[in-house]
Amino acid sequence: MRKRSFRPLQKAGAPPCAPTSLSHSVGEELEVRGWRPTLTRGEYERALCAIHAAIAAGEVYQVNYTFRLRAPFSGDLLPLFRQVYERQPVPYAAYLDTGAHAIASLSPELFFALDGERITTRPMKGTAPRGLTRADDLQQAERLTRCPKNRAENLMIVDMARNDLGRIARVGSVRVPRLFEAERYATLWQMTSTVVACTDAPLPEIFRALFPAASITGAPKIRATQVIHALECAPRGVYTGAIGVVLPHRRAQFNVAIRTLHHDRAAGQLEYGVGSGVVWDSEQVAEYAECLAKAQVLLAPRPEFELLETLLWRRGRGYFLLEAHLQRLCDSADHFGFTMDADAVRRQLLTVAEQFTAPRYRVRLRVNRHGAAQVEYAPLSPERRVWRVALAREPVDPREVFLYHKTTHRQMYERARAEHPDCDDVLLWNTGGEITESTLANVVVRLDGRYYTPPVACGLLAGVYRGRLLQRGLLHERVLTPNDLRRAEAVYLINSVRGWIRVEVVC
Repeated sequence: MRKRSFRPLQKAGAPPCAPTSLSHSVGEELEVRGWRPTLTRGEYERALCAIHAAIAAGEVYQVNYTFRLRAPFSGDLLPLFRQVYERQPVPYAAYLDTGAHAIASLSPELFFALDGERITTRPMKGTAPRGLTRADDLQQAERLTRCPKNRAENLMIVDMARNDLGRIARVGSVRVPRLFEAERYATLWQMTSTVVACTDAPLPEIFRALFPAASITGAPKIRATQVIHALECAPRGVYTGAIGVVLPHRRAQFNVAIRTLHHDRAAGQLEYGVGSGVVWDSEQVAEYAECLAKAQVLLAPRPEFELLETLLWRRGRGYFLLEAHLQRLCDSADHFGFTMDADAVRRQLLTVAEQFTAPRYRVRLRVNRHGAAQVEYAPLSPERRVWRVALAREPVDPREVFLYHKTTHRQMYERARAEHPDCDDVLLWNTGGEITESTLANVVVRLDGRYYTPPVACGLLAGVYRGRLLQRGLLHERVLTPNDLRRAEAVYLINSVRGWIRVEVVC
């Protein structure tokens, strides 16, 4: 008989490894293929039309409409839970195994936490995708917190949470200490608010007052729940319920069971629910896209990788642009949620440099998600005067986040290099037909006596040497095309290790 287990909610830790997708096999036990939604796109759109009609009639203000994705599944769910949890930490994760069923909840949302007389709930409503660069990421968070639609939805849920808590709270104790906060997760920004109160109500009474969570029903709660029952094609099961622990001395913590996988062993089926809050100005395309974005948390986890920097060391001068390299490393660590101690990495680099005997070294620095750094180095010999380069055969997608961060996840660069083994490097271009970079360096062309390099938004790494030259006015940003390469007075590759390399574009 399978041993039953319960793993309580816990704060996220640090990670080893996750699958590249749920259709990818993990070890010998896990195999997930063929995810299918429980409704068609047309059924989804008709449901949203019905919700809009209910809103127009004044019956509801918001309805949280959901559907499920299902797939055949054989094996053990626990390895997948561990891999995704450790790769994409969330504060209220839980795993349960009852024998016939296994539930892996990777929830970022707190339903309520009870500590003595203090009760806290953190309704979550409003999402935005992560940005590609640090600046873009911060702009996405700001857009989320300023978005009138998201603020209105979040405030509506906060008012419901205040009302629910008011049923059990000591008079005058309900407060909202934090409103419209953006919380960052691996693939999404989420808007949350915090509502607190004081109560001496027993746990069953607390559940009667608060359950189900306001963020997964709608407003007003009773009528929204009736609309959900009428429109959703199947019961939600554990999805949007609550999973948690009860401890001595009036302590308890429960999540809202979103981002939750349910494995029915008898049926050989895995189920994952997604949904969004629908209001009057919700658009069908945007709501469906939000559901798919939420599904990416599990359906498209990132590959395992390390952060990477390549530096030049020169006798008597030390590391070239060291602080710029460390800043870029810190920015990428912050973006991906890696631990990073810049001072410790700097000391490690300086210690390694004490062993150098040659005049110039190429130093390769790798940092894993736990902050552990590895340094490799080799003497740097002079480069040939001119390199031969070719255009890649396939474009890069400027929406790919790994183009904007230097990491060991370099498959796209390696594929391009393999297409032209007789060349020194390969020039990349994006789906819009714009030149981006090479597999090793930034691109510069001389046109009419001025030096131009593509903007980062085209889909490229912001090289630290490129940044120095732009700052000094020696380079200028400009969208470049293959035709610009043909008419250029000169074409160069630049990076902080090799400097300027003149290139000949051979095809």
